[in-house]
Amino acid sequence: MSATALAVEGAYVLASPVWPDERGFFREWFARSALDELGVELTVAQANLSMSKRDVVRGLHYSVAPEGQAKLVTCAYGTLVDVLVDVREGSPSFRAVATVELAADADRAVYLPAGVAHGFCVTSEMAALCYLLTSPYNAPMELEIDPFDPAIAVPWPLSGPAKVSDKDRAAPSLAARRAAGELPRYLA
Repeated sequence: MSATALAVEGAYVLASPVWPDERGFFREWFARSALDELGVELTVAQANLSMSKRDVVRGLHYSVAPEGQAKLVTCAYGTLVDVLVDVREGSPSFRAVATVELAADADRAVYLPAGVAHGFCVTSEMAALCYLLTSPYNAPMELEIDPFDPAIAVPWPLSGPAKVSDKDRAAPSLAARRAAGELPRYLA
């Protein structure tokens, strides 16, 4: 498994071999040893699966839980574009946006450190995103930022109108979250 740093400080694309044959394919998308080599601790507290239709935009979500919430994500079905936005106050890459194309039959997973906002857009008819989380969902600590905030300018790869939840559509801008003191702190 290899790792490539992204524009967001502490975030990586992890690549591992895909072994296809006449039956389908096999891929290993998580190996603790690969993260250990990067100095990343990933103790899994929860695993999630999200199934979505084409042009669904989910995010941008982040946690302000005191223990933090890092994520390891991969696409288990279809194709999508994964989006990371650094919303950590004091981060050297604050406001940086990184996008990674993920596909079930491709070699990629994405590691997001705690405090980084996450979202994705489905580019196939249906897609499934798998998440490993270092802390469980905690509703009062889970926040969102407007995925279409012009100050962030995420290049969502839409083929038609975005399908967005009411909660994400009503989410505040990054500037509003910052002014309200609702952003996580960067911990070097």
